Amino acid sequence: MNGHAAAGRPRPTQAPPASRVLALRGATQVDSDDPGRIVGATTELLRELVVRNTLDPADLISIWFTASPDLTAAYPARAAREMGFVDVPLMCASEIDVPGGSPRTVRVLIHTHSARPRAAAAHVYLHGAAALRPDLTAQAPAATSEEA
Repeated sequence: MNGHAAAGRPRPTQAPPASRVLALRGATQVDSDDPGRIVGATTELLRELVVRNTLDPADLISIWFTASPDLTAAYPARAAREMGFVDVPLMCASEIDVPGGSPRTVRVLIHTHSARPRAAAAHVYLHGAAALRPDLTAQAPAATSEEA
């Protein structure tokens, strides 16, 4: 007896489907330190990450957000909650205040279950944040405010 049944935990009937943890990165630049602007820009970023990576919200493990020190009017995680990610662990933090750092920037790191290889991950950098990773933004055009 392996102890699982004795402890009242059911034994799995089959192995879970082959998957791994995939980390997805993204960032966007916000027009101003305004709650609506922060939530709107973060929503746009999350939607792009979901679409470009065909994410199923049920596969999400956690999402980390950081905001540059000049963004204090709202938590970026509010966008995820408003999108319906109510059972996904979310965390917000302030980005390190590095001289010459990108102003008014929200960054995100999504952990998700996926069968996709790391090389197939579509990281998303929008608006002024596209300058942070030109090597990645060349893969897919950044959305403009007219497209959002």
